[in-house]
Amino acid sequence: KKDKETENMLTKEVLLKKLHDRSAVVGVMGLGYVGMPLVVAFAEAGFTVIGVDPDGRKVDTVRRGDSHIQDVPAEQVSRLVKAGLIRATTDFAALAEADCVSICVPTPLRKTGDPDMSFILSATGELAKYMHPGMIVVLESTTYPGTTREILLPKLGAERNLTAGEDFFLAFSPERVDPGRTDWTTYNTPKVIGGITETCSELAAAWYAQALKTVIPVTSAEAAEMTKLLENTYRMINIGLVNEMAIMCNQLGIDVWEVIDAAATKPFGFMKFTPGPGLGGHCIPIDPLYLSWKLKEVKYNARFIELASEINTSMPRYVVGRVQDALNEAGKAIKGTHILVLGAAYKPDIDDLRESPALDVIGLLEKKGAHVTYHDPYIPSFKHEGLEMHSEPEVMQAVRAADCVVIITNHKAYDYPAILEAARLVVDTRNALGKTGRRSPKVTSL
Repeated sequence: KKDKETENMLTKEVLLKKLHDRSAVVGVMGLGYVGMPLVVAFAEAGFTVIGVDPDGRKVDTVRRGDSHIQDVPAEQVSRLVKAGLIRATTDFAALAEADCVSICVPTPLRKTGDPDMSFILSATGELAKYMHPGMIVVLESTTYPGTTREILLPKLGAERNLTAGEDFFLAFSPERVDPGRTDWTTYNTPKVIGGITETCSELAAAWYAQALKTVIPVTSAEAAEMTKLLENTYRMINIGLVNEMAIMCNQLGIDVWEVIDAAATKPFGFMKFTPGPGLGGHCIPIDPLYLSWKLKEVKYNARFIELASEINTSMPRYVVGRVQDALNEAGKAIKGTHILVLGAAYKPDIDDLRESPALDVIGLLEKKGAHVTYHDPYIPSFKHEGLEMHSEPEVMQAVRAADCVVIITNHKAYDYPAILEAARLVVDTRNALGKTGRRSPKVTSL
């Protein structure tokens, strides 16, 4: 027993030394919007980083010193690749060189509403082949509480008979990436980390602290997993609240945007959220449903989550109803009418289409017989559930040609006063036109 304790202590000391002198090799599984910024952060801290992704296009892009992620400058990637600090490969065997591995793979929802764990299972299975004593593994993929302990723990140590907390160190750290932000980045956004054991937490925190500004240790992987779900459930529920408030204000003939701005003047006890055409992105529409699904195992109904999801997912249909009402007021039927959707990305000033409400709005409008076109300066084309579209080449020409313009994503690149002047009819779901638009007879607000 004493020999084993001494061995464990030496493993820990050797690993800490390698972290502090930057001789530890870092592996990142997944070169997407979470993994790629992490690759750059560790490389900037002086670590040699191996990025592994089965998508050869991403790997080739990184090898060229280019960037496929909007938030990661190509110049930065080029400099770090030339310095030999970043390598990219499709070969998972490269992970055998790594002392520390971060798993950053997608965790989408299935159509049935349960988490699709296939990416995590695949990544874990590949990593298990190359596990060795003295390795730190951190899962960053958002998932339900218990995933790290129930799925990763049994698989990672089994093949080589390694014990977590002694031979290797396993933890969870929720990604907090907000695409398009420059004020809060991977480097300065506080990083929550919780391990399978106390030693796992300590070593995982020590690793991340070498590259990130602030690390927040918690007592378990489950606490870290739940932290992420609380953050996004909080946002989902409050967005659901203001979305319903918009519907209620419309019924009562009250300007919801004026109400929100007035409420936001209270210096305490209120945080401003704004309504919109529905939820989009990689987190808020999906993450709380992991928790709702998990709680069904213990026969508990997550009522706030289910209700907020119901309201938020109904918003695209509500928007189409507002479009139909606006056209009726103008004496036009929706069938055969040319409708231009402005903005396809799920939020302003990014090129991310995931879960965007624009996709649902376009699909619903087409089902009602409308002729729909779209413009987005960040998304030149897309394919979604059999629908293939290309962005209109010139926005103002498209605005003038349309019978109705529907603002879904309020990109800063748009000249809203010019759009208001040129459009025949506008449905503004984001208050992009402001007070001037809300007072115009040709504008219908959310």
